Amino acid sequence: MPVPVSLNNLQRQFGGVTVLKGISTQVLPGQVIALLGKNGSGKTTLLETILGFGFPSAGAAMLWDIAATKIDGDIKQRIGFVPQQDELLPSLTVQEHLNLFKAFRTHWNQALVDKLVAEWQIPLRIQSGKMSVGQRQKLSILLAIAHEPDLLVLDEPVASLDPLARRQFLQQLVDIATDEQRAVIFSTHIVGDVERVANQVWMLRDGSFDYQGELDILKESIARVTLVADQPFPATINLPHVLNQKIQGNRAVFTFSTWETGREQQLAQQFSARVQVESLGLEDIFLEMNS
Repeated sequence: MPVPVSLNNLQRQFGGVTVLKGISTQVLPGQVIALLGKNGSGKTTLLETILGFGFPSAGAAMLWDIAATKIDGDIKQRIGFVPQQDELLPSLTVQEHLNLFKAFRTHWNQALVDKLVAEWQIPLRIQSGKMSVGQRQKLSILLAIAHEPDLLVLDEPVASLDPLARRQFLQQLVDIATDEQRAVIFSTHIVGDVERVANQVWMLRDGSFDYQGELDILKESIARVTLVADQPFPATINLPHVLNQKIQGNRAVFTFSTWETGREQQLAQQFSARVQVESLGLEDIFLEMNS
């Protein structure tokens, strides 16, 4: 059965600079994927390539087994997209935007639109050019989800939302994610939001994946371990699977990329030290992997 997104050795180059470097992955129905990476890591380029807005320099980006650059109107009806910079028409009111988009959709959930217009306090009669940045972002999100797409792609969808609006949007994203026939990919720099809704994570650095897989597995695999000994540690210590280390006198802190229960006993014996193991949240994991 065709999957929503399939990437095979995907590469993108601009002016001789390789921005995406051989990315291979799939997006399955029911997955909510958080795309994380520092500015300049290639997040927006990856999302735009997935949607067929640019041609791969090598490899392939497929949507339901069709090249993303060749999808027809029927496939486009199955996609919702919120770009980083909205593409609203400044002279049209909110209601006129809704009417326009509805006219081009084969499916439209008016009950959902009415519900979110009320909950998100979106003024229907105001022209989009006179709206605040946060209001425009709410409208962009609404236009992307009103037709209940099978694939929803959002590029920094909450960047301009206040905390209350962000919470409301994330709750809506949770509701969307409960439909196991849909897939969601969203990039964000607000890492704390990811753990509320995502079940998959793509960690992008310099155009390649540092990690792709289940969020729970990532959180279980990484640990920060503190050793305190009676004698000073060497200036550097070579241990396998260490992302970072910080040594000060008789105290050493290691962040392990692959941690196994029971290893603390080995470290305690190896260094004659007291050992404390700390599980990390996603924000700390992101900082450790990008430091």
